Amino acid sequence: MIVRGTLMGVALLLMPALGIASATPDCTQGLLQRLGWRFDEVTAGAPQVHGGPVCTRASLAEAQAAGDLRVGWPAGMSAAARQALLQQLLDDPATVCAYAFELGAATQRAASALQDNPAFRFSGPQLGWIGFGLQGPRAQGWQRTRSFGRGFVPSAGNSHALEAFYSGAVRAECGVGRQVAQLATQRELYGDAAFDTEFAADELSIGTFLALHETDSILLGAHAGDFFADGKAVRTSAMGRQAFVGVPGFIEHVYDKGTLDDLSNQAENFVVVEVGEGAAQALAAHGGLAWYDQRNVELWKLAQGIPRIGQRYFDRLLFERDPNLRARLEPRYHDTLARMDQLLDDPFYQQFVIYVHPRGIRPIGYHIARLLDRNPRTPFSIDLAVHNLHTTLYRRWREAQLRHCAATGRPGSLTLDPN
Repeated sequence: MIVRGTLMGVALLLMPALGIASATPDCTQGLLQRLGWRFDEVTAGAPQVHGGPVCTRASLAEAQAAGDLRVGWPAGMSAAARQALLQQLLDDPATVCAYAFELGAATQRAASALQDNPAFRFSGPQLGWIGFGLQGPRAQGWQRTRSFGRGFVPSAGNSHALEAFYSGAVRAECGVGRQVAQLATQRELYGDAAFDTEFAADELSIGTFLALHETDSILLGAHAGDFFADGKAVRTSAMGRQAFVGVPGFIEHVYDKGTLDDLSNQAENFVVVEVGEGAAQALAAHGGLAWYDQRNVELWKLAQGIPRIGQRYFDRLLFERDPNLRARLEPRYHDTLARMDQLLDDPFYQQFVIYVHPRGIRPIGYHIARLLDRNPRTPFSIDLAVHNLHTTLYRRWREAQLRHCAATGRPGSLTLDPN
C-alpha cells in the first residue's frame, strides 16, 4: 500500500506529481529513449503503446529483444497529442520498471563501494550510534544534530559526506548501514554534481530510524512523500524481479527479546541488490515472503536437533558446506542435514542477494544460516520496509533529468553523465 498519513490506493504509485518540471517534447522523448523506449511511425490512426512486463526481465536488452517498450504513433499525429502521450509514458508502469534497471546498477555500485571499505566498521548494539573517529564528524563532512552520535547531516557537500563511508573511517550499526546504502544509491544514480545540488543537507539525515521521522529525510522524514508498503512482498513479487532492486528491508527475530543471546544480531537491515530469475519465480509462485518465514521456522526447528560445535557452526555447515565439518557429523543427523540443504537450495535463499552492513553483499540464505548461530533460541522473519523508490524518489529523479536536459539542450543525457 502507499502511505501518506493515511492509506491510499495503489494507483497512486504511478500518478503524475504536481508541478512536474516543464520540458520540451525533445527532452521528454529523449529521457524515455534513454530509459529504453523506442518510437516508430505507423500508418494506423491511433498510437500503439506496448510497455510489456519489463520488471520480469533480466536486463533492458532482454526487455527490448522481447518487444517491450515500443511506441508506434501516426505520422500525422499533432505535436500536442504527442506531448500528451509522452507525459503519460513518464508515469507508465513499464517506464518505472525501466528506471529500475538504472536504480539496480546504482544500488550495485553503492553497495560494492561500501563493502569495499574495510574502515567502515560495525558499532555493536543497534542504537543508531555513529562514530566518526578521533577527528570527529566535521573532518569527514558531517554535522551532529542529535546527542550521543544518533543524528547527523552533511556539512560540506552531500557527495563529500557520503564519501566518508566509501573511503573514510566510520563506525555504525546495520540500520545506519542501510540508510547509507540507500543514500549512496541516490548519489550513484544522480552523479556527484547533481547529488550535491538536488538534495538539501537535511534531506540526507542519518541516525536512528525514529529520529529520521522528525527530519526532512527523503527516506522517512517530511520530504519522503508517498510510501509504498508491501511488507511480505505480495505485490512486489507479482510485479517481478526488478521491482525489488534497491528496496530496503529487515530480517527480525520472531520471539521476544528474552530469547536473544546476541543483541547485536537481533535484526539485520538490508537493501536488495539483485534478484535472480529463479528467486523471482519462486517468490511469485509462493506469493511473497510469508511462505519463506515458514521455511525459516522449519530450518530453526531442524537446527535444534543438531548440537553446535565451535564458532560459526551453522554458517560453515549450511552456507559454506564445509566438507570436513560434514564428514564429522554423526550419521543420526544426516537426514536432518539433508532436509536443511534441501530448504536452503531453494532459489530464493541462493539468488535473493542483499547488502547488509558489515557483512557486505551476500545471498539471504547466508544470513538465515548465520543467525542460527547468533541467536539459536528464535527463528527470524523477513520483511520489506516502506519505501518511496518508485514514487517520490522516481519523480524527483525524473524531474532532475528533464531540468538537466532543458539547461544543457542535450536530450537523453542524464545528470550522472560526464559534462
